[in-house]
Amino acid sequence: QVQLVESGGDLVQPGGSLKLSCAASGNIFSIKDMGWYRQAPGKQRELVATITSSGSTNYAEAMKGRFTISRDNAKNTVYLQMNSLKPEDTAVYYCNAEITVVQSVGTIIQDTWGQGTQVTVSS
Repeated sequence: QVQLVESGGDLVQPGGSLKLSCAASGNIFSIKDMGWYRQAPGKQRELVATITSSGSTNYAEAMKGRFTISRDNAKNTVYLQMNSLKPEDTAVYYCNAEITVVQSVGTIIQDTWGQGTQVTVSS
């Protein structure tokens, strides 16, 4: 099967920056859309940003101008550069990808989530 592994979460001061990474591994045939979502305590999971295989991006309004999503298709990896971080950005950040998985009988499309990485913005 396949898995997504996030890294890069940390404690950072307001106004600081972090870069998250998410690498996909396993029996991957191809990856279509990749994205980042986040969930703060007591809140629902929300979209941060998505990117297609050709590089088209989409951002939640609150992240525009501060966050940048990118991907390296050769490495099956998606990144999230976060600048000008605010306390309200504190959340667990999850990676998501639409992965075409190679199986013995062919391929299937699997909506895959990572385990999450904690980002805390606090002084």
